[in-house]
Amino acid sequence: MRPKSPRIAVRGIIMQQDRLLLVNAFRAGLSDLWCAPGGGAIAGQSLPENLMREVHEETGLRIAVGAPALVNEFYDPASAFHQVEVFFRCTIQHGQIDAAWRDPENIVTERQFFSRNEIAKIRLKPDLLPAIAWQDGGLHYDPLERLVR
Repeated sequence: MRPKSPRIAVRGIIMQQDRLLLVNAFRAGLSDLWCAPGGGAIAGQSLPENLMREVHEETGLRIAVGAPALVNEFYDPASAFHQVEVFFRCTIQHGQIDAAWRDPENIVTERQFFSRNEIAKIRLKPDLLPAIAWQDGGLHYDPLERLVR
């Protein structure tokens, strides 16, 4: 199968009281895999604009987007799906996590803040995310990983 052009996505590293915000982005909870909130970039909008939109859709939060912290790639050889994700450090400007919030696309089924100890007990991607989340500054690159569900 011929590789497709990579999809560009944005994700937010959102910390609150030394806890990292993660979402479960699988319809009907079909997977126990967690990730940072965000999603695909729409052409004609900046990466920060895309991230502000995506985080609001998935969590109801309004954020300020800071510096990039991580560039990560996923690839699925079976489907040739290739995604390049840019993670930005973000701060909450307005709102709080509300269990009643509904993602308009019905993809995100859960959203939760996790401590370092709690993260060690869940499945999440990318593998490097916890190390980056609790580190100050710098831009990191996480090379191509196989896509998992």
